[in-house]
Amino acid sequence: MPGRKTLGIIGGMGPMATACLLQLIIEMTEARTDQEHLDVIVFNRPAVPDRTAYILDRSKPSPLPVLTETARTLEGLGAGVLCAPCVTSHYFYGELSACVGVPFVNMLAETAAELHRAGKRKVGIMATTGTVRTGLLQGALEAVGLEARAPSEVCQELVMSIIYEEIKAGKAASRGKFERVAGELFEAGCDSVVLGCTELSLVEKDVLPAGCMDALKVLAKRCVQLCGGKLKAEYESLLSP
Repeated sequence: MPGRKTLGIIGGMGPMATACLLQLIIEMTEARTDQEHLDVIVFNRPAVPDRTAYILDRSKPSPLPVLTETARTLEGLGAGVLCAPCVTSHYFYGELSACVGVPFVNMLAETAAELHRAGKRKVGIMATTGTVRTGLLQGALEAVGLEARAPSEVCQELVMSIIYEEIKAGKAASRGKFERVAGELFEAGCDSVVLGCTELSLVEKDVLPAGCMDALKVLAKRCVQLCGGKLKAEYESLLSP
């Protein structure tokens, strides 16, 4: 359709989070026919080396060469907007956005802006240890005037267990672990909690307490808007009720 841009997705980090993003984009788009949905190219690259492993130990393989190759391939296939549904991969955002000539959606900045528009002030972070230690989300939140709070060391281990031992392993996320981490953050004065790892988007929605915001949903929303799709009205606010 005129004015539309094709979306290119660097996928596979992890595979189910990528599938979830595509589903969210379809669900969020106001469309009465197939033709009113967006054109999307998904390059699923589960072989991308683990982002957290490299950030915490530089002797591990770097994900950057595979990520840049994938971004350029998607651009070459006609993608006019790119995204990567992996928060930790945004450690390489500068290099990735610079290696292509089309817009690359910054999921961290968009999530921070969404929380700011929602009137939040202090945001708890549930993300990989790589994301937490590098301050990726903290920096994005602080850039728009929001205070960021990471979990305690014990609760951060629970977050990593949910991500790696449960969701990435194809198991259901532990409700008890999730509620313990979120509860700690809310008790510390947070008025919201950001799901800052796309694997956490696969947590059953009835587990989420009020005030949670899913970074993957923010990414899906902005992809619809930036590619020229029409966003359904119910997705204007993305905070869990």
